[in-house]
Amino acid sequence: MSQSTGGNMGHPEEIHWPSLVAAISAISAVGIAIGLGLPLLSIILEKRGISSTLIGLNSAMAGVAAMIAAPISTRLAHDFGVARTMLWAVLISAVSALGFYYAEAFWMWFPLRLTFHGATTTLFILSEFWINAAAPPRRRGLVLGIYATVLAVGFAIGPLIFSAIGSEGILPFIIGACAILVAFVPIYIARGESPVLEEKPQKHFMRYVFLVPTATAAVFVFGAVEAGGLSLFPVYANRSGLPEANAALLLTVMGIGNMVFQIPFGMISDRLKDRRPMLFLMAIAGLMGALALPFLIHHWWLMAGLLLVWGGCVSGLYTVGLAHLGSRLTGSDLVAANAAFVFCYAVGTVTGPQAIGAAIDISGNNGFAWALAGFFGLYVLISICRLLFGRERA
Repeated sequence: MSQSTGGNMGHPEEIHWPSLVAAISAISAVGIAIGLGLPLLSIILEKRGISSTLIGLNSAMAGVAAMIAAPISTRLAHDFGVARTMLWAVLISAVSALGFYYAEAFWMWFPLRLTFHGATTTLFILSEFWINAAAPPRRRGLVLGIYATVLAVGFAIGPLIFSAIGSEGILPFIIGACAILVAFVPIYIARGESPVLEEKPQKHFMRYVFLVPTATAAVFVFGAVEAGGLSLFPVYANRSGLPEANAALLLTVMGIGNMVFQIPFGMISDRLKDRRPMLFLMAIAGLMGALALPFLIHHWWLMAGLLLVWGGCVSGLYTVGLAHLGSRLTGSDLVAANAAFVFCYAVGTVTGPQAIGAAIDISGNNGFAWALAGFFGLYVLISICRLLFGRERA
């Protein structure tokens, strides 16, 4: 598939930093804004007396928006250019982030959620495509490890800002909007080096979901475990008799694992001709870790050690899965597959909390661990089927 880029990319194994800084800056700024915005919006709605059910319904619009925006982003990038589409997405997401402050009627928050998360989904897809297109093949894992680490830091900074400034007044909304707008500068500077899509994708959008199933299934499991695990772990820990502060510390440890393992995992994946065995081993580690949760929940230090490594393996599914995708496809096929990748992540974030919550209701508190194990087991099964019955072709 034809693909060209603006500017001089230099030696094929050199990391072209202007392009990567632009793409990584865009996504880290969005990470900060989302990390700040998610708790901020929920707290404000709680103070307004909105029921938990309606708050959850409004929050679910993020996944809906991602599923709607994913197939559209590819077409926009082809028609208007990658950098130009990203610049407009920055502006739209910043304006809609500020719009929450002025939208006093609750119903207005639904179109705002769709607009904000639709625009940020476009930034995710095109940033990851730009990174994958600009990364040298033999250093793709390293570059994507840097990307995942910076993104994790962005998500961690957001709640820290929220804890420092609170939810009163317009200030948190201004900070969130400004964090997004900061991304405009590096994208604009590197706009001449953004990938150019000369042809439309050859296949229908949904075909890309199944084109590289090892990658798309990995990100589905990651989305389900991340969204469901993070949202319901405090419930699981509380029902297991763990103090709230200790549960919060365990989530922090898991977040540290997310950050510190991504660059090493990326570098290891660069040394492999085929990244699928590594993804398989990460899923096995995730499965074993999930099954161990009920036995370690009352041993804080053992639990912390488990979640440190487990958190890294869970996030590694995203990082290494994205690198696997980039190694298989190029050009407009890659941007379409990136859209399918984010689409599968969004489906996972919607499916995970529902499935894990239902498992707890049906089989008791340990249903939390069994449901997590079920998602990893699904990925192990898919990997074995791919090994036995077919190979991915790009």
